[in-house]
Amino acid sequence: MHLPRPTALKLLRAATAVSKRAHAPYSRFQVGAALLAHDGTIFTGCNVENASYGLTICAERNAIFHAVASGRRRFTAIAIVASGASMPYPCGACRQVLAEFGDAGLIVLMAPRATLARYESYTLGELLPHTFQF
Repeated sequence: MHLPRPTALKLLRAATAVSKRAHAPYSRFQVGAALLAHDGTIFTGCNVENASYGLTICAERNAIFHAVASGRRRFTAIAIVASGASMPYPCGACRQVLAEFGDAGLIVLMAPRATLARYESYTLGELLPHTFQF
């Protein structure tokens, strides 16, 4: 599946905006995610860290949980933007949660916040080829 560049940039900009609201006092690594539901609605989330690090939530899961709480369960794409210089690939937990609600064709866009034009695009199937499923 291909995501038109204007749609990709819209998602990346939404992820950028929410990344600036992240609560990241420990890592100083602000991450934002913008999730595109099948109906065109965009849900955002940012990472929220906790002193008890296991209680931290990633931006991707924050966006997904927000969407599910709003009644959406089918998604087309997600954009992930982070404050660092490296590409913000989703962690394994986020990949698995994405697999719960998206098929292998879900588009995953990633970019460092400073250079959105340098974004990368993969399908969820490319990032997580063997999902855990019942």
